Amino acid sequence: MINRIFLNHPRSVDENYVEHAVFAGGFAFKLLGAGLAALVHAIIPCLFEKTASKMITQMHERLHGRGH
Repeated sequence: MINRIFLNHPRSVDENYVEHAVFAGGFAFKLLGAGLAALVHAIIPCLFEKTASKMITQMHERLHGRGH
């Protein structure tokens, strides 16, 4: 049960639990940043015109092919 809940997925992307937690936590903060940039852009369209989309593209590139 412990393996299934905490270890199987990190192993599938060639990480241990701590490495995966650091990566996923950092990714979560980047997503929050992209969301905040998009929110500001929604209110004031001339600000952060491409910030969120660039951040999402960079995150996608980093994830693409991970664990394969």
